[in-house]
Amino acid sequence: MRAGPSLFSSIILILIMVAIDAYVFVAIRSMMINAGPKWKAIIFGLYWLTSAIVLASIVFYSKIPWEKFMMARSYYLTFAFGLFFAKALVVVFLLADDGRRAVMWIVEKMRSAPAVAAVDGNREVEGITRSQFLMKTGLLLGGTMLGTLLYGLSNKYNYHVRKIRLTFKNLPESFKGLKIVQISDVHSGSFTDKQAVMRGIELISAQQPDLIVFTGDLVNDRADEMNDYISVFSQMKAPFGVYSTLGNHDYGDYFPWPDYDANRQSEMKKANLERLKAMHGEMGWKLLMNEHTVLERNGEKIALLGVENWSMNPRFPRKGDLAAAYAGSAEIPFKILLSHDPTHWDGQVRKDYQDIDLMLAGHTHGMQFGVEIPFLKWSPAQYIYKQWAGLYQDGKQSLYVNRGYGFLGYPGRVGIMPEITVIELV
Repeated sequence: MRAGPSLFSSIILILIMVAIDAYVFVAIRSMMINAGPKWKAIIFGLYWLTSAIVLASIVFYSKIPWEKFMMARSYYLTFAFGLFFAKALVVVFLLADDGRRAVMWIVEKMRSAPAVAAVDGNREVEGITRSQFLMKTGLLLGGTMLGTLLYGLSNKYNYHVRKIRLTFKNLPESFKGLKIVQISDVHSGSFTDKQAVMRGIELISAQQPDLIVFTGDLVNDRADEMNDYISVFSQMKAPFGVYSTLGNHDYGDYFPWPDYDANRQSEMKKANLERLKAMHGEMGWKLLMNEHTVLERNGEKIALLGVENWSMNPRFPRKGDLAAAYAGSAEIPFKILLSHDPTHWDGQVRKDYQDIDLMLAGHTHGMQFGVEIPFLKWSPAQYIYKQWAGLYQDGKQSLYVNRGYGFLGYPGRVGIMPEITVIELV
C-alpha cells in the first residue's frame, strides 16, 4: 500500500485548508447577504459539509486500501485538489482586496484628520464596490476552474482523429501515400469502460491504415491491467502490421512490489515486465526492443526503428539503445523511429542521427489540460517539455508527439483530447 501523508503534514495541511475555508466563507456569506434564511442554510450547510468530508479524507487517507479502488482514488483526488485550488484562487482575490483596504487605511492615517473626514464617505462607498467586484470575480473564477475539471471527466474517452500530411524528398516512390496510425499512452489500468475503449479501436480501423504504431505506456504499473483489454487491442490490424515500444510506466517502477529488497530489486517486477512484453505478441504486435525492422514494397525499403524508454529527465528510465536499433539500417534511405519520450529527439536523435527522418513519441499527454484553438496552443506541459504535443520540425527531421490514447491521474481531459494520429507520407 502506498504510504499516506504523515500525521504532522496532515495537521499542517488541515490547518491551512481550514483557514482557507474560513476565508472563502466570508466571501460567500457576503455574496448572500440578501438571500433568504432557507437558501443561506442550504448553501452554508453544503459548503461546510463538503469541506468536512475533504478534511476527514485527509485524516483517514492512509487507512484506505487505494490499490483496490484506484479509479475512486482518481475521482477523489480530482475533486479534492480541484476544490482546494478553486478556493485558493478565490483567496488570491480576497487578499488583493484586503491589501487594497490596508493601503487605503495607511494612506488615510497619514493624512490630516479634516482631510480624511472629507473623503472618508466616498472612499468607503468606492471600497465596498471594489470589494464586491473582487469577491465576485474570485468566486466566479474559482467556480469555473472546479467546474471545468469536473466537466473534463466526460472527455476521457472522447477520441479525436488528427490527420497530417508530411512531405519527405527522400521517401521512396513506392511508399508515397503510406498511411500510419499512431497511438500512445494507453494506460489500461485507468480504464473503466471497455465499450468506450472499443469505439476508439473502431475509429482506428476506419482510417484504413497501412501501418499502426504504438509508442509506449501500455499500463500504469502492472501487466494484469491489460487482461480485460487484450481482446480489444488485438483487433488493430494493418497490412504492414502493428509495431510497438515501451514507455516509462511499462517497467513497473512506480508500484510498491512486495518483494523489493534493499536495492529495490524484485523478482515480481521482472516477471511483470516479461508478462507485459509477451502481451504485445499475444495482441499481434511486434515489440521493438532496441532494434529495427525493414518494410518493403515493390523492392524499395524503409526502416522502422524502436527503442526502449530514453529520457533526458533523470526521473525516468534511460534503457533505450538507439545505436543498437540503428545498426544495419544506415543504407536504407528513409527511417522512422518509435521512442516514447520526446526529449529523446533533442537529447540524441537530432544531434547524432540526422538521417532519422521522422520520430514518433508520446509521454506528455499534453498534461490532459490546456487550450488548442486556431490562435492559441497552451498547456502546463509546455513549461516541462519543449516538444509536448503535435508536430515539430528541424531541417529535414520531424517529430510528432501524440497526446495519448488513455489517461493517468486526472481521469479526464480538458482541452487536450485523447488522440488517434493519422500520418500520411507524401
